[in-house]
Amino acid sequence: MAAPRVAVLDYDAGNLRSAQKALVRAGADAVVTSHPGRAAAADAIVVPGVGHFGQCVRRFRAAGLDALVRDWVARARPLLGVCVGMQILYAHSEEDPDARGLGVLPGRVRRLPSDVTVPHMGWNRLNAVRDDPLLEGLADERVYFVHSYYAEPADDAQVLATCAYGPGFPGIVRVGSVAATQFHPEKSGDVGGRLLANFVADVASGHAS
Repeated sequence: MAAPRVAVLDYDAGNLRSAQKALVRAGADAVVTSHPGRAAAADAIVVPGVGHFGQCVRRFRAAGLDALVRDWVARARPLLGVCVGMQILYAHSEEDPDARGLGVLPGRVRRLPSDVTVPHMGWNRLNAVRDDPLLEGLADERVYFVHSYYAEPADDAQVLATCAYGPGFPGIVRVGSVAATQFHPEKSGDVGGRLLANFVADVASGHAS
């Protein structure tokens, strides 16, 4: 069976090559592309992201990738958002109230409170709260975070795993075919590799869509 094709979206705001390499190790035929047409031919797409919410979402739209994502989600095709790539899937963020996100996930993005160290940077435990194919073979594992903002989903049922840092926040969310991680799987060693392998296997099986 051919490896599933995964398009890592290039909008000048992410750890593109490290994400691509991690997906290849996980069993995907992964390519980095900024071309919506090429990405549309893939079996799944990954939205990476590092930096400022407003800048990232503006670059995303300037690259013409927002229409691709909306169509992708409407057709219930598998998508994985990572870090700020997760956050821009929401409509609003306290980091830039004037910038409108993609709005494909219900909820908003909030700033970590001032009584904890911000940015949150380093290894913290991921606590699974629901069963999901993404978490197959993973228990309560340590993963790598770098962020100052976090997602606040409209419904707790969307949360697959949490992190207890500060007020506590979602580490992984899922709404239908869309999953997203606040941490960086590509920087999280064997644990991140297993999660990506689960994502790729789910895409290959057709379950993710």
